[in-house]
This record gives sequence, C-alpha cells and structure tokens, in this order.
Amino acid sequence: MLTRELRFTLLGPMQGWRGGTELDLGSPQQQATLAVLLLKAGAQTSKAQLIDAIWGSSPPRAADGTIRTYLLRLRRILRGGEPESPIRTVAGGYMIPTGAVDLDTTHFADLVHRVHSRRPEDHEDNAVRLRDALALWRGTALAGVPGPFADAQRDRLSQLHAAAGEEVVAADVHMGRYATALADLALLIAANPLRERLRELQMLALYRSGRQADALEAYDRIRRHLARELGIDPGRELQQLHRRILTRVPGL
Repeated sequence: MLTRELRFTLLGPMQGWRGGTELDLGSPQQQATLAVLLLKAGAQTSKAQLIDAIWGSSPPRAADGTIRTYLLRLRRILRGGEPESPIRTVAGGYMIPTGAVDLDTTHFADLVHRVHSRRPEDHEDNAVRLRDALALWRGTALAGVPGPFADAQRDRLSQLHAAAGEEVVAADVHMGRYATALADLALLIAANPLRERLRELQMLALYRSGRQADALEAYDRIRRHLARELGIDPGRELQQLHRRILTRVPGL
C-alpha cells in the first residue's frame, strides 16, 4: 500500500523523508534517477530514457546494469517497512503513481495555480499566496543532481521561481510598497539579470519613490548589459517606460 508519509523536496538540495526520518537517497546519479520518476509521476519512463536523462549522449558502458542497481536500491529505501515501494514496474519501464508521495514542487505549482485562478486585482491575497509558494524554496532546485534532465528541470523551475517573484513584486509596486519591492528586486535581478520585466518594475518603483535619476540609471544599466551580453537593445516596453520616466508622464 502506497503512503503519503514519503516526502521529497526538490526546490533546493534533493532530500527525502519517511515521516520524520530523513532518507539516504544515495549517490548523485541515483538521486537523478529518482528525480526523473518523481517529476514524471504518473508517466512511464523506460530504462533508455533514464539512461539518457542521467548521462545524455555519453553513458558508461555498464549503464544498463547501473540503472537496475539504482532502481533496486531506491525501491528498498522508499519501501521502508511497507509491503511495496512506490516505484512500479509497468509496461515499457518504471513509474511512481501520481499522488503516491508528497512533493514540494507540487505544492509550489498548486499555490501558484490558485493565484492565477483568482481575480488579478486581489493584490494583497495574491502576494501572500505567492510568498508562501516562494518560501518553499531552499536554494537552487535539484542542487547537486547531475544530468541533462536535472539541468532542464533546474532551468524550468528557476523560470517559474522568477515569474512568481516577479508577480509578488508587481503586487507590491501596485500597492505602493516600494521599499519592499526594491529589496526583493535586488535579489531577483541578481539571479535573473536579463529578465526585462524585473527591470521595468525596478524603474517604476524607483520613479514612484521620487527617484527619477535612479530609475534612469537602472535603464542605462540594463541597456549596457543587454548590449554587452546579447548585442541587442532593450525591448519596446522597457524603452517606452524609459521615455515616460524621462518626460515625467502624468499618472505614471
């Protein structure tokens, strides 16, 4: 019988617990094997797909047997005293059923989805829910977990984290919480220096705080950064905001 006592956190270093006891998930490659099954819960994954997810185009000669060993160990670790492990053998591969374990990535997605299901003008409540979602993060997602699959998931989850942070800041700017917004923006921009929407919010918060010169300097920084890193100019929306700040458009 499957149990929800199994809990895994992927929004940071990968960790797992059965009840209050932390599990030893093994080597980084073994953790990568488990990460694939957790993040593809409900879908079957073949042995070939697992090999590709962990080693890409350069698998070791004994990859097939190594995967079998990882799965054997993981089944034993996850089973504990239960009659069966949540890792199932299905036609063509392996699977962890949807809902068999508790995942922080699922909680994060659910909180963000609830915000998107609400009225966008509920800025206060939406900001609270999004901060709850962001509080689930403990660092870089899947930190230390190797392989092409983990790399792709790290990037995907990082973008979702940035988008949620962006929404929180946008709500704070709308509600006039400029100091809070600017403090959060400093961290978000450091992690996502090419994300133009963050720069727009920074410029807007600075301008509405009575800091026009700083807002214009923020534009110059992103303009120089984009030119240096990508050889492009800021996007149309960022350029328009710059002109509106420069000319002090009423109501901005």
